[in-house]
Amino acid sequence: MSDTYIYSIGVIGSGVMGEALVSAILKSGVANSMLAISDKRVERTTELAAKYGCSVTSPEEIAGKAENIFLVVKPQDLDALLESIGFKVSPNQRVISFVAGKKTSLIESFLLNSVPVLRVMPNTPMSVGVGASAISAGKFASQIDTSAVEQLLKASGEVIVVDESLQDAVTATSGSGPAYFFRFVEAMIAGAQELGLSESDAKVLVIQTIAGASEMLKQDGASPTKLRENVTSPNGTTFAALQVFESNDLEMIIKKAMRAARDRSQELS
Repeated sequence: MSDTYIYSIGVIGSGVMGEALVSAILKSGVANSMLAISDKRVERTTELAAKYGCSVTSPEEIAGKAENIFLVVKPQDLDALLESIGFKVSPNQRVISFVAGKKTSLIESFLLNSVPVLRVMPNTPMSVGVGASAISAGKFASQIDTSAVEQLLKASGEVIVVDESLQDAVTATSGSGPAYFFRFVEAMIAGAQELGLSESDAKVLVIQTIAGASEMLKQDGASPTKLRENVTSPNGTTFAALQVFESNDLEMIIKKAMRAARDRSQELS
């Protein structure tokens, strides 16, 4: 990559995920003077510039002056954005898309030949530094390009590299996954209240239980099956609860939901 660019990083789109990306990039070691952001909402970029010390500029300037161009816009806004900036991007830059469902080949069609394009499916826990992201390389992106993006995102949480054909499966797993988890927490809190606990006490117990179980999965090293078995005494309370899950085929419900998310991702592409 060339060292002639004013900015190392340019982020187009400053919503929740755009801010999470900015935070992660700064934690990765990029100086705020080398980071520029752009968004249609002036008040939003003003807010983020004050918070992170980065520059605010236009998408066109980012396209011409940033070595790494991150696209963090809504899918319906992508084509118009690429029409306005595509001709400014050179093969010495990288374009990294966070746009859900949009293939690297589509983005490449708006750019000059040989521009490296990479596609990332992040998730919202990136905003607190514990996200899960999957990177896929377009046809002009090298291993060096992939490794560079991986390094930039490591401060946001876990990062893996997958073939682009698997991005819809990633969307159904980690992209949409936080919402599955939040829905389960909602149901547990509601269930605890029905059993007599106050809403505040239910929230404390459920959230801490979920957080603790998650930490055990990370630290213990045992499989989720083993950890579940360790808590489940024959004919005990946990066994009784799990039997309800089994009788309602919880695993099939989850698999069906994930297939629906995967199929919708394919439709959007």
